[in-house]
Parts: sequence; C-alpha cells; structure tokens
Amino acid sequence: MKFIAWLDELSNKDVDLAGGKGASLGEMWNAKLPVPPAFVVTSEAYRYFIKETGLMDKIKELLKDLDVNDTERLEETSKKIRGLIESKEMPDELKIAIIEAYNKLGEMVGEEEPEVAVRSSATAEDLPDASFAGQQETFLNVKGAENVVKYVKKCFSSLFTPRAIFYRETKGFDHFKVALAAVVQKLVNAEKAGVMFTVNPISQNYDELVIEAAWGLGEGVVSGAVSPDTYIVDKKTLKIKDKHIAKKEKMFVKDEKGEVKVVDVPDDMKEKQVLDDEEIKELAKIGIRIEEHYKRPMDVEWAIEKGRIYMLQARPITTLKEKKKESYEGEGKILLKGIGASPGVASGTVKIVKDIKELDKVKEGDILVTEMTTPDMVPAMKRAAAIVTDEGGLTCHAAIVSRELGVPCVVGTKKATKVLKDGMIVTVDGEKGIVYEGRIEKKEEKEEVKEVIYSAPIITATEIKVNVSMPEVAERAAKTGADGVGLLRAEHMVLGLGKHPKKILEEEGREALIEALMDGIRKVADAFYPRPVTYRTLDAPTDEFRGLEGGEDEPIEHNPMLGWRGIRRGLDEVEILKCELEAIKRLRNEGYKNIEVMIPLVTYVEEVRKFKEIAKEVGLELGKDIKFGVMVETPAAALIIEDIIKEGIDFVSLGTNDLTQYTIAIDRNNELVSKYYKEDHPAVLKLIKYVIETCKKHGVKTSICGQAGSRPHIVERLVEWGIDSISANIDAVDTIRRVVARTEKKIILEHIRKS
Repeated sequence: MKFIAWLDELSNKDVDLAGGKGASLGEMWNAKLPVPPAFVVTSEAYRYFIKETGLMDKIKELLKDLDVNDTERLEETSKKIRGLIESKEMPDELKIAIIEAYNKLGEMVGEEEPEVAVRSSATAEDLPDASFAGQQETFLNVKGAENVVKYVKKCFSSLFTPRAIFYRETKGFDHFKVALAAVVQKLVNAEKAGVMFTVNPISQNYDELVIEAAWGLGEGVVSGAVSPDTYIVDKKTLKIKDKHIAKKEKMFVKDEKGEVKVVDVPDDMKEKQVLDDEEIKELAKIGIRIEEHYKRPMDVEWAIEKGRIYMLQARPITTLKEKKKESYEGEGKILLKGIGASPGVASGTVKIVKDIKELDKVKEGDILVTEMTTPDMVPAMKRAAAIVTDEGGLTCHAAIVSRELGVPCVVGTKKATKVLKDGMIVTVDGEKGIVYEGRIEKKEEKEEVKEVIYSAPIITATEIKVNVSMPEVAERAAKTGADGVGLLRAEHMVLGLGKHPKKILEEEGREALIEALMDGIRKVADAFYPRPVTYRTLDAPTDEFRGLEGGEDEPIEHNPMLGWRGIRRGLDEVEILKCELEAIKRLRNEGYKNIEVMIPLVTYVEEVRKFKEIAKEVGLELGKDIKFGVMVETPAAALIIEDIIKEGIDFVSLGTNDLTQYTIAIDRNNELVSKYYKEDHPAVLKLIKYVIETCKKHGVKTSICGQAGSRPHIVERLVEWGIDSISANIDAVDTIRRVVARTEKKIILEHIRKS
C-alpha cells in the first residue's frame, strides 16, 4: 500500500492515486515547469484511514435516509461526520509516513519546519459529469509535522462537506467510491498571484492568452473575492494587446502568526498595475509551454515570490466550445473597419441591399451588405456567409441576429454600401471588425483527434437562460444547457411570415395568424421542454413593419424607437394581441406548460391592467393559468415598479438595450454616438439595482434579457444585488455561467467571513 507519492513519481495518469491536483502537479514537475516541491498523501492512505478507524459503517449510518434537500439536517450530518474523522487518531503507520515525508520536504527546501499548503485532491475529478472543484478544502500556512497530520485529516473530512454530500447524492455517486488525496506543498508566500487562461475564454480566441493578477496570495483571485487586473497577450508575438487595471480594494496576506487574513490594499497600490510588462510576458511564455505540453487549453494558477514565478495548479479549460482554427496565407488589403459584432471569418460575393425588394439577390454564401438590417431581412441573413452594415453597435439587430445564427458580422462601418460594390469578393473578419479585399485563402489544418475532457455542468443558484429571436435556432440554443429561454421575441416570427399581420387577418383570417404563431412558439417550447420559455408579445416599430407586404400604410415616424411600438401598440391593435394570447393558450392546452408571457415597453400601470383584462377575455387568467411578467425597459417602468407589482405580476425582465438608450438619450443604432452607449452608466445601474431590490422585497422574480446580461462585469453586480436569472446571447451562455458561479462563491465566502 502506497501512503506517500512524490511529484517525480506522478503524472496525469495517476488521478486515482493522487487526485486531480496531485496528478496535475506531478505532470508539471516532470515537465520541468516551475512548481514548488510537494508530496501527496494518497487516496490509498485515505481508504486505509477510514478502514482502520472503523469509520465506514458509522458514516454510512449517518448518511442513511438523509434528505439532502433538508438543509439543516444536511449541515448537521456533515458536521457529525467531519467531527468523527477529525477526532480519530491517525493510525501509527500512516502518521509516521506523513511525518517522515514532511521532514524530507524540509531537507529539500533547506528548512527545519517549512510552511506548507495542505490541499484536498479528489479522485473523482476525472469521472464523466463530475466536477468536484471547490467542494473540498485547502489549508495555508501549516507548519510543523503534527499540524500537517492534523490538516491532512481535515482534508479527509472535507470529502463530507454539505456541498460535497449534496452533489454526490444528486449525481448518484457512491460516497465510498470517491476517495481523497492530500497535497502537501511548500507554501509560496506570494506578493502577486492569480490565474492564467491559455485561450481567451471570453472571445474563444485561441491566439490570445489571458492573465488575471492581484496583490498578495492567489486565494482571493481563485475564489473571486478580489477584483484582479486583466492582461490579454498575443501568443504568437507576446505583444500585450490589452490591459484592464482594476481598482483593487482587498488582498490576502499572511500575518505575523502565519495566518491568512484579508486586508485593505494600500492606497498607492489600489490602481497600480500588478505585473510589469516583463512579468506578463514571462508568465505568457510559461503558459504557452504548459499548453504545448498538455496539448489543450489550460487554466493555470500562479504566484510570484521574490521575483520568482511558480505554477501552483493546472487544469484543462472544459467550457470552451469546439472552434475550428483558421489561419491565412497572407493579409489582404483592408477596405473597411467597423465594430466586430459576431466572431468568425468568411469570404464571398458582395450583395448590396438598399431595399427590402432586393433580398432575393442574396444567395447562399454571399456577403450581405446594407445600411442596417431589419427583421424582415432575416431570410436573407440566414443565406449570407457574413453581414456588413453602415450603422449599428453591439446591440443592433444585425449584431444580435448574427450571433444567434453564428454568422460573422461587422457593423458601424459608416460607408460599406458606398465603398463595396455588387459582385466584389471580400473577406469579413467578425472578430476584428475588418473587411478585406479579395478571398483570403485559409490554410486548412487537419482535424486533431481530441481527447474528451469530462466535467460536470456548472450549477448556479442564479438561473442562466438564453435569448432566442428565431425558432430556427431553438435546437442550437437548447444545446447550450441554458435553464430556459428568458426572451423569445415575437417580432421575428411575425416578420418572417412576409406579410403584415393585419393583411393576414384580412386575407386569410384569424386562424392563419394563430397557427403561424403557434408553429414558431412550439418549436422553441418543444426544444426546451420542460425548461421555461418566456414569450414577449409583439414589439415591432413602424419602420420594421413597413417593409412587409401590406405594410405600406404604416405611419412615418421621425423616431420609431420612441413611437408606436410595444404594449402601447398592442393595446391599440387588440385583435393581433388576442391572436398571440390565443396561440399561447392553445399551446398550453397541448401540454406546453413551460410557456410564460411578458409585455414590452411598459410605461403605465394601466397598460398592465388592460392586458390582464384582454387575456381574461381570451381565457387566460394571468398569474394563475400562466406566469406573467413585464419588461422594464424605460425609466418610467423602473421608477413606478412598486405600483406595477401591486397590479399583480410574477416576474420582471430588465431590457437593458432600451433602458440604456432611454436613460442616457442615445440611439443605440447610431454609430456616431455608439462609443457613448454604455449599459454600465451609473444612472442605468442605479435603476437596475432599485428594480431588483424592490422586487425582492415583494417576492417578485427578476431577470435580465438585454445585452448587459452578456457582459461579465455587469453580471457580477447583478448577482450581488440578488437577481434571480440572467438571459444571455447564445454565444455567451457558457461564459456568463462561469462568471455567475464565481460571483456566487465570492458572496458565500464573504458571508462566511462576516458570520
């Protein structure tokens, strides 16, 4: 039986013996990477301890018939099991092995009693659908052989934290098939520390490396308790492409007693760059070495002590989508620059669309070029290989739809329809926001056979939903694993019919419109069933309806965004609204009980009251037969939210695209002012916070479905304020789920410290 394993004896193949952390450290050590020396108290040692102390039967008895959803009993059971483990004497043979290993580690580093970190390392980390990260514990600044033995036992007991018990029970894992190893590693008393991703996890750019850094020990960055600097490095040139210097309020340090504590960052360091440029480049070089060694993108924990860089942990990044690597034979002439709105690269023939009647000229694989897309252009957008517009920003129609379709898109070029000509061949880079002359040939790289890395879905208390504009993308959206659809836009379904809804009513009758609506909603409800799908009633400005057959009578408005749209139009055109409600009622009668409904652009309480009356006429009692909510997209709705709640609603959804433009007086589709359009404007954030806090007070659920829900730094605040769900763009679901999980851990950590 092997109680102790040294890093030079371990590799990635030894997870069963050393756990995930231990095996990874051994792999890095043997790859000659700068890893602090360590030994591992193995999983065999853990099983020996449980068997020799006679604890297995006692633990099984305590876990028998445990209802893990009974939080109080779960915590009580965990406390009893951990107490049993920690109170037992370590068997002599095992205790001696640990003490001898600790003494040997002291000889290696030239210290009689070295300070070490004792880290839990679970053997289940390689199981399909199992992610045990964060469920066990780490102990820092452990000094002396007896203390090492004591904290190894604490690591053993951390296999039975409430969270770990709950997770194994709900996932169906046998508590005794999972074992725990403990890594005992020379402590790095870091002056600077953080994490490094060898692929940009936000943009999914494989040519970029991202480093996060903060003052002091790295636990603050890993746990999400401190705000780190962020540096983006070009992996090919080591050029630092971007720096975000955070205001760092707190740092983790070791005090005179050797204990870890959280202190205020000195004033002169709060806004100072943590890493100098040379340190950033040195870290990047090591990150590239690690990725090359593991042959996959990696997430690395690092620390710097007295100018020396150490690697503390490395694990595969398992949340990246499969992305085809593309490279080019050479750079072409740049014709246009704009805002990169949807990533990807495509080449094709330019087709300029100046009028809705010209949509048929766009064939499969063409480059659609227009002043600005509208919802009635969606059929052509689906055929296009890429989309380029004169106007627009990151929240414009072209950007939103392109991201859903997975099509490269560049918006806000100002002059695409003038510079480009029909029939030209161009290459569109939707990440960089550049249009090149000609077809830049791709160098096809052979598909690599990739080893599948399994990890459990990240589970968050805050629901992560997805926005859907078109029924055609429902299957793709559902595959993100989102908890539901936070926003199903009605207007794309209606505009996709090609006829004005009034014309359908006049020529084909009420049933035709109801059936068409049912077909679109059903596709989404079916793809997500039983996860909830929130249908937003029609919100199409007059300029969008005008291009439809029968839309020539639409009024001309100087600013359609401030005009006849949203629920105000719905209440004026009540027959169309009734058709929407009838479609929903029939689908729920078919069994699609996962459909919910909300109304857009609310500004008066009376609008909510009238809508509920109309729904009742159709045979739907809102709040009873179906969950009902309102969009908060105007400062008016935000400021009278308490009055709206009293009218009777189940939930509120924050539409930050409109809320931002109405609050700070900026047309979000105008590229001349797009640089001033910021969802994190203090006034917008104050309104959002007020709505969330007011809703919580009255027991009304809150969600967000605007572009802000896809921005990680805003999402952190939303979670801190207590939002119940976040609905992100299809391409942002994975990233937002990770941001939310990290923020929730930070909140829990802060609560524990205060209690």
